[in-house]
Amino acid sequence: MKHDRFHGRNPDKGRRCDAPGCPEPGEFRAPGPRQSGFDGPGDYHWYCLDHVRQFNAGYNWFAGMSSDEILAAQHPVHGWDRQTRAFSPTAAIDGSPRWADFADPLEAISGRARANDSKPAQRDDGRFVTPEERRALSTLGLPLDADRRALRMRYADLVRALHPDRNGGDRSYEARLQLVIEAY
Repeated sequence: MKHDRFHGRNPDKGRRCDAPGCPEPGEFRAPGPRQSGFDGPGDYHWYCLDHVRQFNAGYNWFAGMSSDEILAAQHPVHGWDRQTRAFSPTAAIDGSPRWADFADPLEAISGRARANDSKPAQRDDGRFVTPEERRALSTLGLPLDADRRALRMRYADLVRALHPDRNGGDRSYEARLQLVIEAY
């Protein structure tokens, strides 16, 4: 493996430096006018070493942010301020485990999941319900014995309540709506 002296150098692939009038190859990528986001990776400028150094000297990542946003972005745990589903107190299964009973917290979480999924669930008509079907019914808020009519009605009610076109444009329920659609 050959190590290059400059991290981030992309060997010349026929690109020229984007600086006006520079004949050097554009080997270093710099953020362009369109930032990366939902629509893709964004646009980039390709510069030679001298021009990327000049670009980096004048680049301000915090441009356009308020002082509170800058302070939040500089916080050591920025982006880690929410609990993941697996480590939330309920872990989407049941009440909190007694952590003192386990040497490893992952054993507590996996034990709860196994205990919940291993219980055979049976409907009143005698048909067994798979763990996947139980999760879907739970997502929709239906009992195990729900019939097709109740399923369709509950699905329609939830879509009406959660869809942004029906709830005044509130997009905060999109993740829940996606879960409801997958469960249906």
